Amino acid sequence: MEYRELIRIGRRRWWLIVLPLALSAVISLPELLRAGDGASPGFSARIRYSAAQQLDAPAGESDYTDIWLASEYTVDAFTNWVRSASFRDEIGRLLGEAPVALDSLQIAADNARSIGVIYLSHPDHDSLGAIAEAALTVLSSRSQSYFPQLGGSPAQVTILEEPALAAAPGALPSRLAPVLRLGVAFVIGIALAVLAEFIDPAIHHQDDLRRMGLPLLGSIPKERA
Repeated sequence: MEYRELIRIGRRRWWLIVLPLALSAVISLPELLRAGDGASPGFSARIRYSAAQQLDAPAGESDYTDIWLASEYTVDAFTNWVRSASFRDEIGRLLGEAPVALDSLQIAADNARSIGVIYLSHPDHDSLGAIAEAALTVLSSRSQSYFPQLGGSPAQVTILEEPALAAAPGALPSRLAPVLRLGVAFVIGIALAVLAEFIDPAIHHQDDLRRMGLPLLGSIPKERA
């Protein structure tokens, strides 16, 4: 089917194309309004840190390699600890009776050599601020309870990036859903228009006669104003 014929079908059956679009727009309107009112699905914070076991100054230059390697091992162990339930429990004990819903807290962690990163997310801004402060305290003062190789003293933790709270973006599928829905409705509208054109026995254009194998003897052009 040529594009000119599609244009002719669209001009004759435009209402079949508009109808699915209109229905989809009505369904998608609440989602579009929620996306534009600045509402956020929650808030997130990131903590970057470095950690190492507290040791005396190295005796010689060759010992620095071991110090850096030990720091990598410490941060790697901290990454696994942050992902565990015990880290969350320590945050809960530190917050005590504070009205913070830890059930909605999401914690993730990663590290690259001696640099660790903690990702926190929570629906409430103030609760996430309190959780981030508690996480800093747990990170710097509770590690000796979980790592006996520290010798009863917490690891030395240096915060490289203080947690800055920011609104978390909505999930990509939820943001694209209204647009995808409109696109699908447009395709459905075109399909309906084409289907109606082939079902309709009426002759609208000289090309319809050619497709039926009938000879065209002549045509009367429309009167132009």
